[in-house]
Amino acid sequence: MNIKSLGATLLVAFGLVLSSCLTYAQDWGGLQRFAAANAALAEPAAGQPRVVLMGDSITEEWLRLRPDFFSSNGYVGRGISGQVSAQMLVRFRQDVIDLKPAVVVINAGTNDVAENQGPYSEDFAFGNIVSMTELAQANGIAVVLTSVLPAAAFRWRPAITDAADKIAALNVRIKAYAAAKGIPYVDYYTPMVVSDPSRALNPAYSNDGVHPVPAGYEVMEPLVMEAIATALAAASQATASQDAACQSSSACGCCR
Repeated sequence: MNIKSLGATLLVAFGLVLSSCLTYAQDWGGLQRFAAANAALAEPAAGQPRVVLMGDSITEEWLRLRPDFFSSNGYVGRGISGQVSAQMLVRFRQDVIDLKPAVVVINAGTNDVAENQGPYSEDFAFGNIVSMTELAQANGIAVVLTSVLPAAAFRWRPAITDAADKIAALNVRIKAYAAAKGIPYVDYYTPMVVSDPSRALNPAYSNDGVHPVPAGYEVMEPLVMEAIATALAAASQATASQDAACQSSSACGCCR
């Protein structure tokens, strides 16, 4: 290849890389990922309230490996591989609020700890989870919060050696917040962590120490279903109480 041809090839390659970088920068939150699927989403089936599972690759792979779990229960998977909590917050309106679910299940934090988008800040990650919770509640959507799954290390971030400590600390905050706010909390961590100092994800449930295999999701499914049922029951009771109070109060204007 002569110098002229090499220069042209490099120019084309540079153009492709630049185009890819610009596309990513313009849609850092991943808003285009589910835009078409959201637009095509049918109304929830009668008697089957919509539930959205918001997350990262753990949620994305769940839908791919266990599609019947989602379709049979009216669950909508909105997981994007590699995303941190801030990216989920960016797309929360489009991928959760606009779908008008009865419940949203929020699983975030793994990629924050893995530093996929820069240095980890527990306060920042936790704050994003709180912000998603508050956005959902402000729009009449019940929330289920979940623990971060155990992980001792990340193959794509070998320099991070304290993942287990960071995950455990973030889980303490999420659980305490859920308890203080009366929000159902799903503890995936306890039944899936190994009982040794590494605090790794049990290899029976994962091939890479981070992402569950079908056996791992089988552990998670009854736990999240129980929490969803609790959230739906609480929302139904709150609605019934509000309706009763409205009907019994002559000063209430909401039923007029």
